[in-house]
Amino acid sequence: MFEQFTQHRITTSDTTINLVMGGAGYPLLLLHGYPQTYVMWHQVAPVLAQHFTVICADLRGYGDSDKPNSDPAHLTYSKRVTAQDQVELMDILGFKRFFAAGHDRGGRVLHRLLLDHPDRVEKAAVLDIVPTRTIFQTVDKELATAYEHWFFLIQPYDFPERLIGADPEFYLKTKIHQWSATQTGFTEAAMAEYSRCFSQPAVIHATCEDYRAAASIDLDHDEADIDQKIQCPLLVLWGAKGVMQRRYDVLQTWRDRAIDVRGQALECGHFLPEEAPQQTAQALLDFFSDILLH
Repeated sequence: MFEQFTQHRITTSDTTINLVMGGAGYPLLLLHGYPQTYVMWHQVAPVLAQHFTVICADLRGYGDSDKPNSDPAHLTYSKRVTAQDQVELMDILGFKRFFAAGHDRGGRVLHRLLLDHPDRVEKAAVLDIVPTRTIFQTVDKELATAYEHWFFLIQPYDFPERLIGADPEFYLKTKIHQWSATQTGFTEAAMAEYSRCFSQPAVIHATCEDYRAAASIDLDHDEADIDQKIQCPLLVLWGAKGVMQRRYDVLQTWRDRAIDVRGQALECGHFLPEEAPQQTAQALLDFFSDILLH
């Protein structure tokens, strides 16, 4: 995996972020989701690196990035602070403007980045999410059943940490199985990396804090700038066999939050870059290349 990429550890003002970088051309930042690491892009990033300088980063608290101490208000793992990490690492790498795509939690970090730093991203893509605020406003039995982890992980420390920590590999593999439509895209090497990282108690705690922030401080930030819309072109991709397809008019949820939205469902479940890597890579390539051609 990532044979043509180089690994880096970038120290920002607040933490140290682990990443790989490869290719040449306009910079493209790729952010992963829960409960994974940057490795989730391993089938997509090499294709994109033929056209762009691709940066795949572990979010703070995930993978091999640092795990800062949490705080009672969950600000440490808020999307605002996590997004700031990514802006600073792109600064350090010399990229003042860039493309960006985020899957799952990475998409939520990217949403906040686009609001807090609208001048930094030329084009953006979010994969298999609707806005966090929309999720919490539309919870019913079906959604709570499918997204039970949203309400389990936000329970006070250290209830979820202890339960997950009893068998983290079982929890990890169960969740990936539940949210995917097919298991064929998950390679042994990638799963081994997810298990290695997710089995660390510090990662389990940090990822719980990510969700605790989503149900508290992140909502406060969202309410404070609810009238602000994403200014750059936004691509939305989601799984035709997943929860978002069943529950929402996905494009409309983002048209409520952005001025220029387009997108489509791909024939897969939640994990687009691994369940449908060729289609995902092509959709991202078409979208991000368009601006370079005009």
